[in-house]
Amino acid sequence: MKVLQICLKPPFPEVDGGCKAMHAITQGFLDNGVDVKVLTISTPKHPFQKEKMSDSYLENTGIEHVFIDTKVTFIGVFLNLFSSKSYNLERFYSKNFESLILKELKEAKYDVVLLETFFVTGYIEAIRANTEAKVVYQAQNIEHDIWELNAKKESGIKKWYLNFLAKRLKKAEIDNIQKVDGIMPITDADKNRFTELGAKVPMVTIPFGINLPDYKFEIPHSGNKVFHIGSMDWSPNQIGIKWLLDNVWKDVIQNNSEANLNLAGRGIPDWLKTNKKENITVVGEVDSAIDFINENNIMVVPLLTGSGMRIKIIEGMVLGKIVITTSIGAEGISYTDKKNIVIANSPKEFSKAIRYYLENESKQIEIGKEARKLMESNYDNNIIINNLIDFCKKL
Repeated sequence: MKVLQICLKPPFPEVDGGCKAMHAITQGFLDNGVDVKVLTISTPKHPFQKEKMSDSYLENTGIEHVFIDTKVTFIGVFLNLFSSKSYNLERFYSKNFESLILKELKEAKYDVVLLETFFVTGYIEAIRANTEAKVVYQAQNIEHDIWELNAKKESGIKKWYLNFLAKRLKKAEIDNIQKVDGIMPITDADKNRFTELGAKVPMVTIPFGINLPDYKFEIPHSGNKVFHIGSMDWSPNQIGIKWLLDNVWKDVIQNNSEANLNLAGRGIPDWLKTNKKENITVVGEVDSAIDFINENNIMVVPLLTGSGMRIKIIEGMVLGKIVITTSIGAEGISYTDKKNIVIANSPKEFSKAIRYYLENESKQIEIGKEARKLMESNYDNNIIINNLIDFCKKL
C-alpha cells in the first residue's frame, strides 16, 4: 500500500499531542512495510526543523513542506466576515501547498491520501480531481464542538465571534465529511458524533497508539508533586488550568501545605507566567516530556471543553502515573474510574480527589500500575496501525 500523508504541521519533532498522533501513524506505516510520503504545512508556531529529523526519517518519508503564515490578522478576520468560508480553514489554505500536493499526485500513484485533521480538508476537491486514490480523513477532534463550548464560557463580542466561527466550522465539517471515502475518528464518541452530523462513509475508531518500548516503565514513586503538561497555546488547556487555579488549588494547599503544582508546556501565556498563587511552579516548555512526567507524581488534566483523545493523558498512564481528570478529559480511553484513572467533574470533586491521593500515597502507585496495564493491553501502536491498514485496504 502506498500512502500520501498530508499534515497540518510537521509531525516531527513531536512537540505536542497533535504531532505525536500524526508521527505515530507515520512510524506505524513504516514499521509495517507501508510506503508513505509526508507532505506538511509549516507555520510560525510549528516551523519545519529539518535539522531535528534523522537521515533515516528524511529518507523514508521523503517529507516536504510549504510555509503558510497562519497568524490571525485583523484584516483577515474583517475580510472573512464578508465570505461564506470558515476562517479557521482558510488560514491553512495555500495555492503553493496545493501545487505541491498535485505535483506529488502526478508523479506517483497512491492508494490512499490521508488527511491529518480537519485543517487540511480544504484541499479535498483538488485532490479528488487529480487522483483515483481513496481519500481518508483522520479526525483528532470535532472542531466546531470545541469552539461552541469555548463560546459558552465567554460574553459580549467575543462570545458572538466564537459562535460565528463555530457556525462556519460546523458547515465546513458537515460538507467535507461527505467528500471523503472514509473517516478515522480518534474516539468512539467522535465516531458517533460524525454519524449525527450525517456521515455516510465507512468509519473506524483509530485511537492514539503508544510505541511501548519508547516509554520505559519505571517503578512508580509517590509524592506531593502534582503536575500538568500540555500545549498552553491550545485554548481548552488554558481554560482548564485557569479553572483549576481559581476553584481548586487554594483548597488543596489549605489542607496540604507541602503540595506543589508544576505546570509545563509550550506557549505559556503571560497571565500564567506572572501568576502569584502559592505552591505553584511554572516550568514552561521542557526538553523531555517523559522525564518531566517521571519526575512528578499526580497528573491533573482539568479539561472542560474539547473532543478527541488527550494524548498527554495516555503518556502519563503508560508511564505509570495516576491521572485525575474530567469525563471530557478521559473521553476515548477505555478506563475504569478509580481503578486506572480518577474522574472528577466539579471543583469540589477535583479538590477532594487531589487531597485524597496526596494523603494516600500507596493508592497513587496502585492506580498508576493499573494505568500502565491498560495501556499495554489496549493502546499498542502496532495493533492499532494494523487495524488502520485493514480499514484502508477495504475501502
